[in-house]
Amino acid sequence: MRGTSENRLCNAMTIDVEDYFQVSALAPYISRDSWPEQDCRVERNIDRILALLDAEQVKATFFTLGWIAERYPAMIKKIHACGHEIASHGYEHLRVTDQNEAEFAEDISRSKHILEELTATPVLGYRAPSFSIGRQSMWALDTLQKAGYKYSSSIYPIQHDHYGISDAPRFPYYPNGTNGLLEIPISTIRALGKNYPAGGGGYFRLFPYFLSRFLINRVNQVDQQPGIFYFHPWEIDPGQPVQQSLDLKTRFRHYVNLSKNEAKLKQLITDFDWGRMDDIFLNAASQPRVNA
Repeated sequence: MRGTSENRLCNAMTIDVEDYFQVSALAPYISRDSWPEQDCRVERNIDRILALLDAEQVKATFFTLGWIAERYPAMIKKIHACGHEIASHGYEHLRVTDQNEAEFAEDISRSKHILEELTATPVLGYRAPSFSIGRQSMWALDTLQKAGYKYSSSIYPIQHDHYGISDAPRFPYYPNGTNGLLEIPISTIRALGKNYPAGGGGYFRLFPYFLSRFLINRVNQVDQQPGIFYFHPWEIDPGQPVQQSLDLKTRFRHYVNLSKNEAKLKQLITDFDWGRMDDIFLNAASQPRVNA
């Protein structure tokens, strides 16, 4: 984290470490069995991300797939050695809603073990692929706690065609009481009785940079809460292989503004103060508040 002034909050910078062919929206077009034969580009993209962060002395949290960590252990060790938090994104990017409780427990324990073996550091955080903890899969929070996780960032409080609980709390909260798992949602703003995304992803690529800056400023200044921002390594990679036969919505969502995103991220990193999820939310003196 860079030095902060008294009136500036430290926001959480997070990266979901997966490659372009592992995106849930591309699953109908790229079979899981073909993953080992795909042109994996995650290492070069992570190197660029580490350089961006290092230039501003920013520390971040990397929610990492176990599948990626097994194949690129040196990359995981490098991220860790740079002072960033390693957290779990599951083993092979399976949506929670596509697993039963036993399968989910195996997935999150397997990824946690792989990451801890590589870093010799406890893995405290988890983010569900595609924010896939929803109303019908709240049991997953208990399973995460039993597996040794301290926090989750898996429930997106928006209305979306693939994920989200629109009336979930917007700020960090304990779904099962203060002795349970801490849930840390991606940032939103509330306007006209509805929550709107303010924390990155495809929305950051789609809209002009000034809008993202305005939204994060609003979370900091109006809500007086740290922002939680996320992106993926493939989102700074316009040279990735272009998949054929995609439907128009998927093509637009995946490829829009890839060539502009790295410059926008550089500006974002410069304009705000950033840190790791664990440092901001687990090591803070005050407990996070529950807020709808």
